[in-house]
Amino acid sequence: MNVAIVFAGGSGQRMNSAAKPKQFLELYGKPIIVFTLEVFQHHPEIDQVIVPCIAGWEDYLQELLDKYRLTKVTKVLTGGRDTQESKMIALKHLATFCAPDDVVVIHDAVRPLVTEKMISDNLEAVRLHGSAISVVPFSETGIVSSNGLTTRESIIRNTLYIAKAPQSFYFSDVYAAHAKGNDMDPTVTIDTCSLMTALGIELHLVPCETTNIKITTPEDFFVFKALIDLRESRDIFGM
Repeated sequence: MNVAIVFAGGSGQRMNSAAKPKQFLELYGKPIIVFTLEVFQHHPEIDQVIVPCIAGWEDYLQELLDKYRLTKVTKVLTGGRDTQESKMIALKHLATFCAPDDVVVIHDAVRPLVTEKMISDNLEAVRLHGSAISVVPFSETGIVSSNGLTTRESIIRNTLYIAKAPQSFYFSDVYAAHAKGNDMDPTVTIDTCSLMTALGIELHLVPCETTNIKITTPEDFFVFKALIDLRESRDIFGM
């Protein structure tokens, strides 16, 4: 079985939107989270989707699931105080029915430009290598600074990658890692890739498109709009 956990627990403070958390902001009348969930809904290999949701918005999310017929979402959970707690809430729920070798695909609700291919590549990588971290090559020169004012060293960019989502694992592996994460620094556990790397676990990289952006700022939202407009133009005009 392949299960997706799509996290919708963020409040979106950097979006400067007091009305709604960022995952519920709308583009052309459709919330960002719906764009994301529809990709998982239509993927033939995804069996279920679990959504840890920001407290107080669970009923609204359920209304969206009903409206857009997102039937693969089998459980809306109240998210925790931070990413680690939310992930453990979701993983403990999965523990009630997942087998050790079921695949868990972890994704952000505010990465709506995920594609069927990205999900398929993740699933295939887990089957072949035991893990999958979606990445894009680092395209700038990396600088290390101790004080934020002067350079300490630069890093050759062809050795650097930016970790994105989805990130996918066998259930037994990701559950064990996050169980250990309860006692670790929150800056490490905010990302499953970072957590597992800190635990000394080697992970397999899966290239993904640079358009797989995370919407955290108003600028990101306008980039998202432009990419959706471009996608629709291609569909209409065969560009």
